[in-house]
Amino acid sequence: MAESIYSVGQVNTYIKNMFTQDYLLRRISVKGEVSNCKYHTSGHLYFTLKDEQGTLACVMFAGSRKGLAFPMENGQQIVVSGNVNVYERDGKYQLYAQQIRLQGSGDLYERFERLKTELGEMGMFAQEYKQPVPKYIKTLGVVTAPTGAAVRDIIQIARRRNPFVQIVLFPALVQGDGASKSVARGIEVLDRYGVDVIIVGRGGGSMEDLWAFNEEKVARAIFECRTPIVSAVGHETDTTIADFVADLRAPTPSAAAELCVYDYQSVQQSLRAAELQMRRAVQQILERARQREENKRARLALLRPRHRLIQQQQRAAECAEQIKIRTQNRLQSFFHRQELYVEKLHGLSPLLKLKQGYGYVQSDDGNTVRSVRQVSAGDCVHVRMFDGTIRAVVKETEESEVMK
Repeated sequence: MAESIYSVGQVNTYIKNMFTQDYLLRRISVKGEVSNCKYHTSGHLYFTLKDEQGTLACVMFAGSRKGLAFPMENGQQIVVSGNVNVYERDGKYQLYAQQIRLQGSGDLYERFERLKTELGEMGMFAQEYKQPVPKYIKTLGVVTAPTGAAVRDIIQIARRRNPFVQIVLFPALVQGDGASKSVARGIEVLDRYGVDVIIVGRGGGSMEDLWAFNEEKVARAIFECRTPIVSAVGHETDTTIADFVADLRAPTPSAAAELCVYDYQSVQQSLRAAELQMRRAVQQILERARQREENKRARLALLRPRHRLIQQQQRAAECAEQIKIRTQNRLQSFFHRQELYVEKLHGLSPLLKLKQGYGYVQSDDGNTVRSVRQVSAGDCVHVRMFDGTIRAVVKETEESEVMK
């Protein structure tokens, strides 16, 4: 009979299917001590769970980190809930964690989850009931222990950011018997007092230390409060019912003060910058309005009858001046032509000829003698000179060749 041979992948897949089909391994809780705890940059959490009898590799993926309400450290005694399965590539089985809680706090976690579910179903965590935190406040209400780091941090940061903010402190019990009643009472008192925003919180601690903020009494006081409430309980990794009900959650009391109290110096600088910008904008608007006014005034001045009359007068004066210049030019041209004509006529004047030694011959009957043929010997002629007349008798005539 031939021997069956399988690949490594086939064997790992077969074993994985066996793990998947085991109902117990699909939802299991394992307790032990944390070792080799590593937070990966991807957000995954890798650690080993061990006890006296052995070790178990565990991983919590980043998507399941909401099931971790505290920072994991080596040496902690915890209870891990999840499923056991095979990682086929390495052929190793490991516990895939969905929820991790500290050992000994199991009852508190169950109470926490029950109340969280119950209040969530009532709608107390609904976003539509959240009130916006005012950006600029005058009075800050604080419900916390009168001593401790939390109240000191809140006061110090609030004073640093805005020394003019009034801080109203309700000294409440934040741990132990009567703590939830004291916190709820503080919320009600400050709500009636009329502060702008209320910070409810305390410093870090274990789940038992923070339990007052997981009580239904405190949750209802926060939900029914008309004043916006900022929850600042414990450290950044601590989560309480108050965080879910509050209008805003701050990771720490110091962060709550930062969120609630505006930076006075920064606002002053912003206001000065805004004032400068507004002044420039107003100046530009006024300058544009002044320019428009000047343009309209100039246009109006052009449309005034007096201005138009002045323009017409100026135009008439210019025309008269042009007429005068043209007339003078024409007269001068005329006189110049006259002088030319006079000179020309003067050059043609008989008197001028006569002055040059020429004479003007007329017959006795007054006709002009132009040819020797017009007179005969013995005729009486008159020779007119420029200064008188000579009477003469023709002795004889002699014809000459006429020049052509």
